Amino acid sequence: MGIVNVTPDSFSDGGHHATPDQAIAHARALIHDGADILDIGGESTRPGASPVSLQEEMDRVMPVIKGLCQNISIPISIDTRRPEIARAAIKAGAQIWNDVSALRASPASLQTAADLNVPVVLMHMRGEPGTMQDQPHYTDVVAEVIAFLRERVQAAITAGVQKENIIIDPGIGFGKRLQDNLALMQALGRIIEKTGQRLLFGASRKRFIEMLDPGASPDNRLGGSLASALWSAQAGTHMIRVHDVKETVQALRVWQAIKDAAP
Repeated sequence: MGIVNVTPDSFSDGGHHATPDQAIAHARALIHDGADILDIGGESTRPGASPVSLQEEMDRVMPVIKGLCQNISIPISIDTRRPEIARAAIKAGAQIWNDVSALRASPASLQTAADLNVPVVLMHMRGEPGTMQDQPHYTDVVAEVIAFLRERVQAAITAGVQKENIIIDPGIGFGKRLQDNLALMQALGRIIEKTGQRLLFGASRKRFIEMLDPGASPDNRLGGSLASALWSAQAGTHMIRVHDVKETVQALRVWQAIKDAAP
């Protein structure tokens, strides 16, 4: 899953693809590099981010989705907390709803997901992007995240979302300390087993890498991103959300070849 941030303030590439033409060009480059899915977002959810208005988010993402859907064959995911954006994006041709709020941001979210009848990603996040890194604390982060995800899966099913349409995301970096992120990554297989759902994994360029390699800016976290991606693949992750598509595809091809090689 290649990341297309149509934002001025995302933590890694904010402002690089802030116009529809820039975002569409970047999306085409990601497809060329081997992306299977494009994830398009118009609101930064980095730690400390402020929300944008509904209209501003709509104005950012809709021209990109409409421009891409006319000419590409791979699925588009809309990365939004707002059901209004999700509904408009799916109507325009997007095929997946990626919601970092796990359908909690609006009273209409659950019913909208049921009505749209497309795959929906439910992610764990403690608090809001603006406050999620304000001294997060867990007694048992793995058990707590599993319990949260199971509750949200059940809430979605109760609202009418098909179980096979639900994808879970443990939310690496969203209201987590370094030790929490590492514990969740170590437990990816257990999370998949305990929830019974496909899992989306996103650790690309995130700050925990700098905590392990002090001074590594977002543009210098490729090694940590690849290590995380390969670890998640070994655990059985279904989708891996990344900035560096070309390098991740190559790493996964080599990993898969080694895994499949005859003894």
